[in-house]
Amino acid sequence: MLRIAIQKSGRLSDDSIKLFKECGIRFESGSTGKLKSLSTNFPAEFLFLRDDDIPGYVEDGVADLGIVGENVLVESSKNVRVVHQLGFSKCRLSLAIPRSTQWNGVQDLQGRGIATSYPRILGNYLQEHGVEAEIHEISGSVEIAPSIGLADAVCDIVSSGSTLLSNGLKEVEVIFKSEAVLIGSNQLSNEKQVILESLLFRINAVQAAQSNKYIVLNSPVEAIDQIAALLPGMKAPTVVPLKTEGWVSLHSVINENDFWTNIVKIREAGAEGILVIPIEKMVY
Repeated sequence: MLRIAIQKSGRLSDDSIKLFKECGIRFESGSTGKLKSLSTNFPAEFLFLRDDDIPGYVEDGVADLGIVGENVLVESSKNVRVVHQLGFSKCRLSLAIPRSTQWNGVQDLQGRGIATSYPRILGNYLQEHGVEAEIHEISGSVEIAPSIGLADAVCDIVSSGSTLLSNGLKEVEVIFKSEAVLIGSNQLSNEKQVILESLLFRINAVQAAQSNKYIVLNSPVEAIDQIAALLPGMKAPTVVPLKTEGWVSLHSVINENDFWTNIVKIREAGAEGILVIPIEKMVY
């Protein structure tokens, strides 16, 4: 059985639970105050922990896997491996200064004070740019530091930037981009590695479905090759004759990133009645 650590509350917790549910894995979430939950249909037990503690639990072997933000993983410097990039809970770690302060670049922070909850990442960034600054490590409410005279700038996680604005700050430099990652112990047994491969198979199927759409359209027979070239699908489009002579129904899969570019070309080739449908799972 795999023991999987996830954040007990917050956006990362919600996104993690959503992923496992989409993978068909049933268990009770930690919203009821439970710190552990056993899956009823997959060999896994879920631990609901503080995100800062997860890398340490995985390193020590208390948990086999964990989901954390890359920012938390790098800051922890624990001896674990990244098993899979998950693509959700994206954010950035940025430098911010008072709105009235002019910004010419990171060199402006030479000899200044910077408040942050990520001293390791910030320290590495400053060292790379040859800047010596005084780092004030605080665990929360970083944005208030300049207004109370604790620091000249802050380095904190940014999603929308609204918190910075409400505290009179402006974002001036992104120093680290983060997303959720699945981390794993370096000492998984062969039996647990097999279960992990089964889990990754499900995650890949869910992620592939999220980035692709099922497309159905009517096409003149003479345009099949031209349209098929724009819709390779998983192997090749499915072509079904229609009752109307000279027309077929063409079924395929299109990547979300290619949709708006290719859909114009598909219409110009003569396609009609185009339907685009979400995909729940996609297995290659």
